[in-house]
Amino acid sequence: METEIEKKFKDSLAQIEKAFREEIASVRGSRPTPALVEDVLVDYYGQKVPLKQLASISVIPPREIQISAWDKMAVSGIIKAVSSALNLQAVSDGSVIHINFPSLTQERRQELIRLVKEKTEEFKVRSRLLRDEVKKEISEKEKNKEITEDDKFQLNERIQKILDEFNERVEDYLKKKIDEINE
Repeated sequence: METEIEKKFKDSLAQIEKAFREEIASVRGSRPTPALVEDVLVDYYGQKVPLKQLASISVIPPREIQISAWDKMAVSGIIKAVSSALNLQAVSDGSVIHINFPSLTQERRQELIRLVKEKTEEFKVRSRLLRDEVKKEISEKEKNKEITEDDKFQLNERIQKILDEFNERVEDYLKKKIDEINE
């Protein structure tokens, strides 16, 4: 039976994993993805609005992102925001904006792989810190006679198993991202 501590730990790890996936998705691979631009903030009638709320975003293989603005008045703001965020030239064709991505150099690929690995390690550290907090909580419960010593060891083992599964998923996602960068 899953305890309250395990459930809380799993929920917290799920939030860390979601943040990790979003962070890694925003790193450019060889092929562009909508995640690269969807959260770019666009100045729209004096408000900062995420691009995904102003336009539809699609990928035109092999290296182009196409943004279809729903409001023609937003096109210039979108071009400005996307160009500065990606450091690439966006070109408008009426209410459709095209962004062509150049091929990655080997040096840039290595730089991106290093960046992704650093981000992965940051999230692993966050998960280990969370585990340590949970282990302290378990020890406190044992000290206060709320659980037995055997329960404490079993809980710690299950917490470690949950963390190991989390780390496996993170490593799989990292491997996929590295493969995507190297395509």
